[in-house]
Amino acid sequence: MKSSDKYSKIIFKRMGTRILIFSVIFSLILAFCFAVGKYISGQIIWQPTDRLYIFLINIRNLIPFIWAIGIIGIIFFYLRKSLIYIDYIIDASNKLIANDKNYIELPADLKMIENRLNQSKKTALDNAAIAKANEERKNELIVYLAHDLKTPLTSIIGYLEILNESPDLPIEARAKYSKITLDKAYRLEELINEFFEIARFNIGKIVLNKAKLNLKLMLEQISYEFYPMAKANNQPILIDCDKDINIYADSDKISRVFNNIIKNAISYSFADTPIKINAYIADRTDSTNTDAHNNTGFKTKEGTNYNVNNNYKVIINIENQGNTIPKEKLDYIFEKFYRLDEARSTNSGGAGLGLAIAKEIVEAHNGKIYATSEDNKTTFTVVLPA
Repeated sequence: MKSSDKYSKIIFKRMGTRILIFSVIFSLILAFCFAVGKYISGQIIWQPTDRLYIFLINIRNLIPFIWAIGIIGIIFFYLRKSLIYIDYIIDASNKLIANDKNYIELPADLKMIENRLNQSKKTALDNAAIAKANEERKNELIVYLAHDLKTPLTSIIGYLEILNESPDLPIEARAKYSKITLDKAYRLEELINEFFEIARFNIGKIVLNKAKLNLKLMLEQISYEFYPMAKANNQPILIDCDKDINIYADSDKISRVFNNIIKNAISYSFADTPIKINAYIADRTDSTNTDAHNNTGFKTKEGTNYNVNNNYKVIINIENQGNTIPKEKLDYIFEKFYRLDEARSTNSGGAGLGLAIAKEIVEAHNGKIYATSEDNKTTFTVVLPA
């Protein structure tokens, strides 16, 4: 049943009930008056020519007409009142689109509509505030990236000029400057890719090309790619995953999810600490579920309960040891353009899109991603269909 149909039926029922009640009351009052008048007049001996007698006879004959007029008046009153509600709703619709925080007030009979409109207005205001904040954050990040693009480019040009103008430069110095130039070029490439990420992120819906994938093989391949980066700080990547676990997913996009999380874990880990990745199929439990989205509980190998939908079966945890992420920041790390380290770093600062894109991809796979952090341990959890 449509909401409009539901509301109209409720209003119609209320008005019909009131018309019926007041019609009955009016009829009973009229009948009572007729009975009292008849009783009193019966106690008097009237002459046919008495004016009062003639008047009472005429009133008696008009009783059906008076009753009909009263019923019509009651019906007209409540019909007019229900039509006035249209004016209230039109005024409310104007307030709904107004860009202010003044909420809508309607008569008691329209309380449900008032609540629905105020809820819609609150949602619209919240979405507008989020969109504005995201736009401001994006513009700020574009300014940052534009500035950062100039920094490595200036260095590249400077060192290339030295190499070009100093043909007799010692081999050691030439190698040193060449290495610095290459590093700056890599950084420049990274920042340019950030611009492409912003453009790609705003294009729209993610299109998936799903296939059956071996999860352990994928995690091992991604870990190999990060071996040099992890080895530099003695951060071994440890994988605990059964070789028979398969997922049905888009290989390029889901690889990017783990790529972003592992890169993030390495970047924010203490030196000489491992990056632990474990993955397993979750067991369903019969535990009572209190999740707001009517999810079903699953029990992981460690015994932790996760409230996830019925088709979520594979849980992947990526844990690193680093500074604990404050609870208030955990709520925002999956938002686009959010960077955990507010202090901008030319060498490592990104556009804050990695985890936001990871969330988009996981949710496109009907999955779930979230993070927990305490006691200098941070765990990113991805839950996916098998």
